[in-house]
Amino acid sequence: MSAGKISSGSEIDDPGYPTPEENYLTNSKGLLSWIFTLDHKRIGVMYLVGVSVAFLVAGLLAIGIRLHLMSPDGWFLETGAVKAITGDKPTNDVYNQVFTLHGAIMVFLFIIPSVPAALGNFLVPIMLGAKDVAFPRLNLSSFYLWMFGAFFFISALLASGLDTGWTFYTPYSTTSNTSVILATSGAFILGFSSIFTGLNFIVTINTMRPPGMTWFRMPLFLWATYATSIIQVLATPVLGITLLLLIAERTMHIGIFDPQYNGDPVTFQHFFWFYSHPAVYIMILPAFGVISELISVHSHKRIFGYRFVAYSSIAIALLGFLVWGHHMFTSGMSPVTTIIFSALTFSVSVPSAIKVFNWLATMYKGSISLTTPMVYAIVFIFLFTIGGLTGLHLGTLATDQHLHDSYFVVAHFHFVMVGGTLVAFLGGVFHWWPKMFGKMYSEKGGIASAALVFIGFLVTFLPQFILGSRGMPRRYATYDPEFQTLHVASSIGSLILGLGLFVALFVLLKSLFSKERAPANMWGGATLEWACTSPPPFYNFQRAPAVDDPYDFTDIVWDSVSERYVRVEPERKLAPEEQPAHAGE
Repeated sequence: MSAGKISSGSEIDDPGYPTPEENYLTNSKGLLSWIFTLDHKRIGVMYLVGVSVAFLVAGLLAIGIRLHLMSPDGWFLETGAVKAITGDKPTNDVYNQVFTLHGAIMVFLFIIPSVPAALGNFLVPIMLGAKDVAFPRLNLSSFYLWMFGAFFFISALLASGLDTGWTFYTPYSTTSNTSVILATSGAFILGFSSIFTGLNFIVTINTMRPPGMTWFRMPLFLWATYATSIIQVLATPVLGITLLLLIAERTMHIGIFDPQYNGDPVTFQHFFWFYSHPAVYIMILPAFGVISELISVHSHKRIFGYRFVAYSSIAIALLGFLVWGHHMFTSGMSPVTTIIFSALTFSVSVPSAIKVFNWLATMYKGSISLTTPMVYAIVFIFLFTIGGLTGLHLGTLATDQHLHDSYFVVAHFHFVMVGGTLVAFLGGVFHWWPKMFGKMYSEKGGIASAALVFIGFLVTFLPQFILGSRGMPRRYATYDPEFQTLHVASSIGSLILGLGLFVALFVLLKSLFSKERAPANMWGGATLEWACTSPPPFYNFQRAPAVDDPYDFTDIVWDSVSERYVRVEPERKLAPEEQPAHAGE
């Protein structure tokens, strides 16, 4: 260990600090203590359970889709076991409903709330050294609004299904006989949950930063959360109003979007994508914040270009409102408008590229620990870069004409959302899991899960780029036999990906029964969440922690005696008159 004196001011060996047994999980017991809790950490854990269940449902639907597409004429949804559930419904109708519910549940119930609601709720106050968020009751109500919205989606699943696609495009959504009103009502309620969460984080970060934590001494996860919250508050009402108009048109036949009532379906596309492209950044910006933390901590090196990474989060949030038109290049917009939207689309790639460059520069000559979170972070950089570069083909007017509504778009979207948001979410969960629950997991099992996810993801979605470039349309339940080989490869990849995700789940759940306790700072991080016990106390900190540079690792060293990272006080350099008598001998 390097020279210096171990400081116990914020370590768990401080006699005045709560022991690991005195934490938010044991502060009160019983189901009601969780149902009515105002503790941001418990709310974060409940969100984590909720979004994980939603992801499980959406993931199983995705595997059902891939199994069905192993045959050109369809297979899985025509088997006896599935027919016993779906009855006499035509297979193509069942496929449309499975496809729609997979997309809607994955986007609205998992990807959008995953990082902000689960990890954000748990971490934001602790990173600020605060006791809780600014509005604890609003925080709890946002969770129950999420539950209520999820209930509507499940009701749509159990009732007559939903076959409009997750985008609810008109005139499909105005003429379909399925549970459109139930599903859109659920999305409307989920929008309120998203707005409440974003509003809470904006106020918390603005008003509850401790003395000494200026804007440019905040962890980058807080910058990403702040930028995401701005989008949530400003963009989500547009979706809410659009869905209300859709419900009104279905119930009162008002001519807004449906051509048979003199409505314009392209207007719905403008409204929907004005929300949904910023929503892409609601999904990916928090993932950027997670990766910034993972790369810096596990490289044991100050983040490269801190201010550029911070400013790029705000730039992405602002530019995200200006590029929705690239989803509509084939909808009949004027040539000048398409050129403008194409140029804006290329501009939004610049701040994303800044982040990737700065992450790689941070890793350069860093003391990299290939822990499970770091492996997931490296997987993220590889997959997200492919997703970003393939987006250039869709932002270019000439190539988009050929690739629009093909499997190329499916592959690009999943490289960004699954290879980006999901992988970053998994990396963040593995990174902060010991802090959340005070238990260490199997590193071998965690790295194995990352390897399976990486291999399975590539085998699943790389063939889809080829399918799309060869003209395979998306959303089709059947296809020409010439595409079968690539579809079979993609389906096999989905099974490998699913196996990797189940391995990750098993490793994390198994750790809860482990006897190996996590130290306060198991990775050597410098942000404030590593200055409290694992799991954190009910009030997070016994006393206000000292605020320092969140990416200064010079005073954090590995103590081989206690087998944990500790903060040391550097030895003061002695003046000449203080030197010992033998000093020059």
